[in-house]
Amino acid sequence: MGADRQRWDPECYGRWAAYVPELGRDLVGLLDPRSGERVLDLGCGDGTLTAHMAACGCSVLGVDRDAGFVKATRQRGLSALQADARHLVGPKLPAGSFDAVFSNAMLHWVPEAADVIGNVRRLLRDGGRFVGELGGAGNIAVVRQALHQALHDRGINAALRDPWFFPTADAYHRLLKAHGFQVTEIRLFPRPIPLPGHLSRWMDTFAATFLDGLDQATRQAVVAQVSQTTAPQLCSPDGVWTVDYVRLRFRAVKLG
Repeated sequence: MGADRQRWDPECYGRWAAYVPELGRDLVGLLDPRSGERVLDLGCGDGTLTAHMAACGCSVLGVDRDAGFVKATRQRGLSALQADARHLVGPKLPAGSFDAVFSNAMLHWVPEAADVIGNVRRLLRDGGRFVGELGGAGNIAVVRQALHQALHDRGINAALRDPWFFPTADAYHRLLKAHGFQVTEIRLFPRPIPLPGHLSRWMDTFAATFLDGLDQATRQAVVAQVSQTTAPQLCSPDGVWTVDYVRLRFRAVKLG
């Protein structure tokens, strides 16, 4: 519910969240894209990794729910389609037409994971690869708890605004297996991320659903409370904020 309200600004994303595609480059290595393959970049964002795969000689189609990201990807000279991962249908998305589906830092925005995995299976040829990374169990736990508490303190139901789905490795493995995939690699690992700015910038970029619709004074108070609450754990004495990211990375193959 919350994820449907998340809005993105490609310019701000490029300034405050460039580490997301940068850290996804080695995920492309796990995909091992080959020249001539047809690849779907699911949740392509601003197209940074889409371009990286295209440079490997792949025919890549970027897909994103956000119109601004689709525009940014097309401005790189790449093919991109605005679509929801829960409803991947249309003339550009025929069944069995992709050799691989790649997804970096998007799948945790879609709680309907079974729908997404089912759609990915439909799009892949037999033996096709599904490679992805998303937030896993425990991801951004400190910030998430502080956001919930700050809203609760003001009589606001944070659960209705929380867009995130952070599964365990076992739970995601079971989902993939149930949808006809053989999981060849899956692991959950901590990856603390030093931010390029204050935590408030991170909240503006990634936690918009918690803050949308609040009057300015309430919004500022929530941001201030979250910053104050999390600073002892996340902010160093020299003012560098490091968020407690935990990632779930996997590689799976569609069985015939």
